[in-house]
Amino acid sequence: MSERIDYQGKGIALVDDKSRVAIPNTLRAMLAKNSPREDGKDGGTVIIAPHPEHRCLIAYDPRFVPFWKARLEQLDAAQFEKTGRTDYNILDRAGGAEPLPFDGSGRFIMPAFERKYARIDTLAVFYGSFHWITIWSPKILIETPGIDPFLKEYVEFACEEKGYAL
Repeated sequence: MSERIDYQGKGIALVDDKSRVAIPNTLRAMLAKNSPREDGKDGGTVIIAPHPEHRCLIAYDPRFVPFWKARLEQLDAAQFEKTGRTDYNILDRAGGAEPLPFDGSGRFIMPAFERKYARIDTLAVFYGSFHWITIWSPKILIETPGIDPFLKEYVEFACEEKGYAL
């Protein structure tokens, strides 16, 4: 994974009625470097999956898949050692991720079920978390216990600054 660029940055984006949303500039540039198109054009592939713990989504590049799979297999093996049973949910949740194309502007179509699962309506918060980008509904992020107060205040600030009602 040393060739990959860590995802750092944040932003808020509008989601239109066709589920199109644009990854904020800083994060989009990192994603494009981590998942360049074979034809050399702008854009690339973003993989969208449910977060392992929170009611939000994660977005990452295809080169992260082998690392993520190995980590989840380690968790599954530890679960088996502890209980003598395989927890198929560990790999199933990540294995159902959706690889999607994004264009040079960072636009992609958010899958309908994933959007519904994360409770994302007309706004999406993108936040770099080094290995991946989290994608939240601003309201759900603020209501979720255990989320860093800095992140919650950022969302309130960004929404207020752009005139978006929470």
